[in-house]
Amino acid sequence: MRILLVGEYSRLHNSLKEGLTALGHEVRLVSTGDEFKNFPSDILLKRKYNTGISKKIKVGLFQLFGIDISSISLKNQFLQQKEKFKGFDVVQLINESPLGILPKYEKEIISFLKKNNEKIFLLSCGTDYTSVKFAYEKKFRYSIFTPLFEGKISEKEFFPALKYLNSEYKDLHNFVFENVDGIIASDLDYDIPLLGNKKYLGLIPNPVNTNKLQYSAFTSEDKIVIFHGINRANYYKKGNDYFEAALSKIKQNYPSKVEVITVENIPYSEYIEKYNSAHILLDQVFAYDQGYNALEAMAKGKVVFTGAETEFLERYNLEEDEVCINALPNVGNIFEKLEILILNREKLQEISRNAIAFIERAHNYISIAKKYLDAWENS
Repeated sequence: MRILLVGEYSRLHNSLKEGLTALGHEVRLVSTGDEFKNFPSDILLKRKYNTGISKKIKVGLFQLFGIDISSISLKNQFLQQKEKFKGFDVVQLINESPLGILPKYEKEIISFLKKNNEKIFLLSCGTDYTSVKFAYEKKFRYSIFTPLFEGKISEKEFFPALKYLNSEYKDLHNFVFENVDGIIASDLDYDIPLLGNKKYLGLIPNPVNTNKLQYSAFTSEDKIVIFHGINRANYYKKGNDYFEAALSKIKQNYPSKVEVITVENIPYSEYIEKYNSAHILLDQVFAYDQGYNALEAMAKGKVVFTGAETEFLERYNLEEDEVCINALPNVGNIFEKLEILILNREKLQEISRNAIAFIERAHNYISIAKKYLDAWENS
C-alpha cells in the first residue's frame, strides 16, 4: 500500500511511518516539522517570514489586507511539488488544518489530495473545531480552557485555540468532514468529543517506536531528577503554572533530595537529550489521556505527571497512578504526589517498570500500524 501522511505533531506520524514501513508499505511524510521542534519529514515545507523585519512585514500585511504570506509560501511550496502527492492508496491528515495555514489554502491542498488519491482520512490530534467546541462548552470536567475561564489568560492570548471556533475554521471543519472517508482519534481527549459522529472510526492509541527509546536505570543513592519542559506559547494550556508552584515547594522542602531541570522552547532532539537523566517528567495538567511526549518518556521508564483520568483507567483496565501520575489542576495535589515519590523510591521504580510494560502492550508502533491499516482498508 502507498500511504501519504500530511502534517506532524510530536513525532506521531514519524512513528506511524516507521511501523508501516516495517510492515512493508511505502510511506511518504510531508510536514512543516511542527514549528521549533524540527521533526524530520520526507518533504519538509519551510515556514518563512517568522523572524526579524520579514515578520513585521508579514504582520502588517495581514492586519491591513488579511494576506498571510507565510500561508501563501507554504501552499506554493506544496503545489510546486504536487506530482509527489498523487497516486496514494491512503492519505491521512494529522489535523483539520494539517499544515497550519489559513483555511482557504488548506482547502485547496485538501481538495487536490482528495482528487488525486484513493482515500483520505482525518486524524483528530491537536486542537480542532470539534475538541475546542466541546471543551469551550465546558463538557469536560476541566480542559485547556480552564485557565481562560479562571481569568489567568485573556481571549486574545488564547487565540491560537479559540480561532477554531471562528466561522472560517468551522467552515474548514465542515469541508474536511464532508470530504474524508473516516476520522480517527489519537487519544481520549479527542475521542470523547467525536462519539456519535457517523464518520468516526474510533480511537487508535498513539504509536511509539520503543526500539528507538532506551531505558536508563537509576541508582538509589542519586538525587531524584525532575524534568519540566515548557512551551511558552502553551504555558497555561499545559498547566505549567501548577507545576512551577509545586516545584517551588519541593525545592524548598527537599533541597538535598531533588534536582530540577527546566527548559523552554527547544527542538525535539535537544528536549530528549535534556530529559534522559530525569526520573520524573512533568508533562501536562489539562488532559484525560497522555500525549506523545508523555508516552515516549514512559517508554523510557520515566514517571510522568500527565493526563490519566478515570476514562483512561477504565479503557486500559488500570489502577490510579499505576503507569503514570494523573496531574490534577491542584498545586497541593501535585506537591503531595511528588513528595510520595521522593520519599518512596521503590514506588518510583515500580511505576517506572509498569510504564515501560504498558507502552509496549498498548502503544507498540507495529501493532498500532496494523490497527491503522485495518481502519483504512475497512472504510
